[in-house]
Amino acid sequence: MSTTTAPDSAAVVKTASAAPTRKVRGRGERGLAASLASHGLLIAASVIALFPVAWLVFLSLGPDKDDYLHPGKIWGKMTLDNYSYVLQNTSFFDWLKSSLIVSLGTTVIGVLIAATTGYAVSRMRFPGYKKFMWVLLVTQMFPVAVLMVPMYQILSELQLIDSYLGLILIYCSTAVPYCAWLLKGYFDTIPFEIDEAGRVDGLNPFGTFLRLILPLARPGLAVAGFYSFITAFGEVAFATTFMLDDSKYTLAVGLQSFISEHDAQRNLMAATAVLIAIPVSAFFYLVQKNLVTGLTAGGTKG
Repeated sequence: MSTTTAPDSAAVVKTASAAPTRKVRGRGERGLAASLASHGLLIAASVIALFPVAWLVFLSLGPDKDDYLHPGKIWGKMTLDNYSYVLQNTSFFDWLKSSLIVSLGTTVIGVLIAATTGYAVSRMRFPGYKKFMWVLLVTQMFPVAVLMVPMYQILSELQLIDSYLGLILIYCSTAVPYCAWLLKGYFDTIPFEIDEAGRVDGLNPFGTFLRLILPLARPGLAVAGFYSFITAFGEVAFATTFMLDDSKYTLAVGLQSFISEHDAQRNLMAATAVLIAIPVSAFFYLVQKNLVTGLTAGGTKG
């Protein structure tokens, strides 16, 4: 009986060792099907996002204003003449100068006001500080058409019509409330112990804010600056109303000069739109490292 048991047990061990071991998938690991599905979804989303940009660049290479009606014919007559015409025969560089002055001015002034506002609400408990933030949020609920007339009257009394400063202040009224909310949430994630350490070292509240808090809030400031820049760079309604001199038009307003009552030079519009996207892309490239961090960190603590 013992002689038959040993071979049987050895066979069982051999069979068990020869059986293929099933790999246990760890947490976070995806199967082949799920991986292919996610990559396919990302590729589809990328194509959808890039298609309008590629289509705009393609239309800008057509020499005729009606090429957008027959885009297939552009392949045989692609040219850069539209870009040459826009750069040499229009006020493109004046528009670019105005856009950069207004956008950068809005970014600097808007972020400065929003940062001090967000820090004050985050660190100080003065009467009505919660209602103050809600008042800032309510200001975003009014449409442009409602704000146009009172803003025009205010700028007219201040003699800021047709001036860069007036337009910058108008854009700050739009950018500051959102940026203040965003930076308030980001300042909440910075430990209060840093402020206490600054006071121990003899810094006043402004010195603590300037020397200790702002360097730590760089990602949040980058997001606020990017939002302020985009808000001012692409806005049309206020710029059209408050800027009367053609040489002070921004790029978004100058783009309308290619459209008349009976005609539309869409090939030149497409080329100008591509050129307009270059400064925005450059600004995005400068702040992209801090954008994701700033957008996510500001929502961890309300």
